[in-house]
Amino acid sequence: MDPVIVVGAGPVGLSLALALARLGVPSVVLDETPGQEETRPARTAVLRPDTAAFVGRLGCADALESAGTRWTAWRIMRRRRLVERVAFAPRTPDDAAGSAPASPVHLPQHALTRALRAALAREKLAEVVTGSRLADLEQDEHGISAHTRGPNGTWWRGSYLIGCDGPRSTVRKLLDIRFPGRTAVERHAVAALRCELPWPGEALLHRSPPRQGGGPGSEVSARPLADGLWRLDWLLPPGRELVTPDALVARIRDSLAGWSGASPAEPGTGSTGSGPDGDGNRWHGPGRLVPPYELLDTGVHTVHHRLARRWRQGRAFLAGDAAHLLGALGTQGLDEGLRDAENLAWKLGLAWHHGASELLLDSYQAERRGAVAARLRAADQALPLLRDGRSVRWRTVLPGAGRGRSTLLTDGHLGRGPLGAPPVYARTPLAPPAGAADGPLVETVPGAPVVDVAVTASDGSVVRLHDRLGQGLLVILVAPGTTVWDRRHWQSAGLMPRLTSAVAALPMSAELLVTESYPGAAAHTVLLVRPDGHLVTALAGVRPEEMTACAEAVRGGAHGRGAGAARRAGSEGAPVRPAGAGGPAGAGGPAGLGTSGTPGAAPELDSSDAPDRSGTPDRSDASGASDGAERGGSGEGTTGADGATDSGGAMEAGGATGARRAAEGRNGGAEGGGTTGSAGTAGAPSPVDPVGTSMLHSESD
Repeated sequence: MDPVIVVGAGPVGLSLALALARLGVPSVVLDETPGQEETRPARTAVLRPDTAAFVGRLGCADALESAGTRWTAWRIMRRRRLVERVAFAPRTPDDAAGSAPASPVHLPQHALTRALRAALAREKLAEVVTGSRLADLEQDEHGISAHTRGPNGTWWRGSYLIGCDGPRSTVRKLLDIRFPGRTAVERHAVAALRCELPWPGEALLHRSPPRQGGGPGSEVSARPLADGLWRLDWLLPPGRELVTPDALVARIRDSLAGWSGASPAEPGTGSTGSGPDGDGNRWHGPGRLVPPYELLDTGVHTVHHRLARRWRQGRAFLAGDAAHLLGALGTQGLDEGLRDAENLAWKLGLAWHHGASELLLDSYQAERRGAVAARLRAADQALPLLRDGRSVRWRTVLPGAGRGRSTLLTDGHLGRGPLGAPPVYARTPLAPPAGAADGPLVETVPGAPVVDVAVTASDGSVVRLHDRLGQGLLVILVAPGTTVWDRRHWQSAGLMPRLTSAVAALPMSAELLVTESYPGAAAHTVLLVRPDGHLVTALAGVRPEEMTACAEAVRGGAHGRGAGAARRAGSEGAPVRPAGAGGPAGAGGPAGLGTSGTPGAAPELDSSDAPDRSGTPDRSDASGASDGAERGGSGEGTTGADGATDSGGAMEAGGATGARRAAEGRNGGAEGGGTTGSAGTAGAPSPVDPVGTSMLHSESD
């Protein structure tokens, strides 16, 4: 069987290749760059707990701890008043879950990419081919071929191909998939600097800061990084004015002076000089002291909101920024991209080893596109309320305009609510059939991510539930008192023998785990969890027939015909299929499926990542296009950002150049909100909502 071809070596593409390797699936990553990641301290990533856990399972946990930082709290200020402070749970030796939320991980994106490259270099089943620019694609019923140009130009033969090649995706162009949406939803000036702020370890969002005019649209955030670094973001007013070096330095000094607690002379006392004091600091304006700082990097990034019409076409898929762009109001595009990789990897693993039904492969598009489009729709609805400076609308939305704005912004930045919470695949095509699942026996609804409780594995080790994700179905028995018993006793007592036999008979690889408790679950509740951590169902007791029906649903029903073993044509140096790669590690067994082991002009952070002319203006807005998927049927899935995301979750395209490129439409005309079918899916196509009153429209409308 031919390897999977991954186009693009950003965080999403590298993560996908690593996840496939953990499943015993060989892959080749086509990287058009020389493989050297540019060091940009101002280009950072914020990973939510679930995506940070996914990256950690791929072998990058040490890099997250060394290069990243976890915040102690998040605070929102308005003018000079603290509006809200959210304290994060402290990290304990056993990482026990508490009532306080877990902190995200904030790290430079180049550090994340380098860690993923290093982990991939240790994998025998994966190969990164640098200097390989995709030029053409051909696919048939047995596989897909990709032609590359460059030093390693040749034809590559693969079983499947995933385009993780960013917002200007060549894969998307070759597949002739439209990429409608809106350009320049938000613009931010960014700086990375080393300094000391009054709240060490805490992130801040300061709305209407008094030293920057105090207007309703002014906003600055400060997020700590490792080694005493901070990333500062200033929301820029609408328009495409150039951010000059002097203007950026003025913003830095205004913000630092406003946050500094030192005030040797109050305004009006005559101390208005601008000379340095005895410590080498400089006065900035009347009575304010600018603390010392070291400016390391600056830039401008522009947030675009776009959503690809289709995410699967035959054996080709889209993921990362190739499939969607988002990032306004604190939403994180890279988070969604990593969720795409996790969602798609286990499905391709089943397809590569055993063949897969069209329903299983189409479920990637239905689940992921629906989830990200819902995120875009939430941002679409919140943006005019948060950015137009008027509070009259809020009286019909939330009681208290100031509090309402703060709540929405906090949700986006901290991964809560419609703007930021992990997705729930409530209407997934992989849901169990009617009658094969009980009612709501636990607090987690079917399709939602499971809680990271402590579990006991078959070897007696106690681990976190999220550490066991990624390879097969998880079957979890809620059995209070397990940890006080000797393993030799509880494995042969009560429900365990029957449950062990039921797990061994499931139609897909599965691991049996036991937990003392799970939120809302009674004793002897059995939970079935997908490889990506989403709950399939909860059953009252051991019910083998229902368990088998649920497992069949998870794998997409009866398996389709496996992909043919067509060979790659004329590709020297291609990865060799390993011996004995006929099935995933631990296949057929109930257990043993754990993890392996003074600046110049502010530059654009990555102008090459701006959407090009393939970003066709389209009257169908991205948020509306998701509703068909959320209502069920063969909806279109969505994916996150790859290689072009920052801590704001936005594509770091920058400035007017990228925005102008994206605004130009290759196909021009407007398209109504008709229907879109999913490639290879039987039955009627899912509906797509019309534009309505959404602001996420083409700028040509």
